[in-house]
Amino acid sequence: MTSKENATDLSSRFAEFYNRLGLAWWVEIQTSMPTCIYFFGPFISQKEAEAALPGYVEDLETEQAQAIIAEVKRCKPNQLTVCDEPDIDPAISVKINPQLN
Repeated sequence: MTSKENATDLSSRFAEFYNRLGLAWWVEIQTSMPTCIYFFGPFISQKEAEAALPGYVEDLETEQAQAIIAEVKRCKPNQLTVCDEPDIDPAISVKINPQLN
């Protein structure tokens, strides 16, 4: 493992720790088509999140997302993607047979 990989791994661990404490920074992006909210992160600093933001917006633009609103903020999202798509049926609950474990 290179020193750059070690630094990235250490940064990821700090970001996860900050996230558990509710101190991490996230990029929140809302789109109107599809009607979704996306969360990207966690990041240790606001500056780090702001640097990553243009790449996420570019990816969504490539996927034809419309009316993109992006914000960097401290939060602790429960879901990374929240969509309100009327054409998609709600999830069907699946029960796993405990005897198969």
